[in-house]
Amino acid sequence: MILTRRAFNTALSLTGLAALAGLSPLRFITEALGQSASDVAKPVSLPDMALGPANAPVTITEFASMTCPHCAAFNENVFPKIKSTYIDTGKIRYVFREFPLDIKAAAGSMLARCIAQGDAAKFFAVIDMLFKQQNDWVTKNTTETLTRIGKQAGLSQKGVEDCLKDQALLDKIAADQKYASEVLKVDSTPTFFINGEKIKGETSFAEFDKKIKSLLKS
Repeated sequence: MILTRRAFNTALSLTGLAALAGLSPLRFITEALGQSASDVAKPVSLPDMALGPANAPVTITEFASMTCPHCAAFNENVFPKIKSTYIDTGKIRYVFREFPLDIKAAAGSMLARCIAQGDAAKFFAVIDMLFKQQNDWVTKNTTETLTRIGKQAGLSQKGVEDCLKDQALLDKIAADQKYASEVLKVDSTPTFFINGEKIKGETSFAEFDKKIKSLLKS
C-alpha cells in the first residue's frame, strides 16, 4: 500500500475519505502462519510503545485503531484499571500497536508517533487524548482538529502538516499492520495478546484480571 501525499491529504477531508478507505485492506495470505508468543513480541517496522518493565512475566499487546469506538471505550473504562493495578506496580508490560481501519485512524496514529518521538509515556498520553476526543476529529474536519490536538501537545502547525505528509511513517504503519493481519491473523480491533494468547473484542477488566492473575501464579 503506497499512498501519494496528495491522495493522503485528500483522504483527510470528509469528502475525499471514501475513495481511499482501502488504506487497511486486511488482505490475508493463503496460508497464514500460526502466531506464537515470539511472533507477537517481535516489533516489525516501528519500535514498540510500551509501559511496564521489559522483563515482566506477563505482556499484553493491544492492536487498536484510533477511530474504533470499542477501542476508545476500552481506553476509558478498562485500561486505567489495568494500568493502576498491574502496569504501575511493575507486574506486567503493556504494548500498544497501531492497526488503522481507515485513513483517519492512520492519521491519528501518525500524529501520536510524531508527538511522542519515541517517548512511550508521551505516546500513551497522546492516544488517550485522541481516544477521548475521537468524536471531534473523526466526524468533523479531521485535518483542522488533528492540528489543534497537535498544537496542544507541542507541535507547530507546520509540524503537524509535515507529520501527516510523512510517507515513510505511513508505510511503516502499513507494514506493521500487514504483519499483524498475515502472521498474527488480527482482523478486528481491539485485539489483545496476553503472553501470545489472542483475545478479540472489547474485554472487561474482570476477564483481564482473571487471566493475568493465573499467569502470575504459574
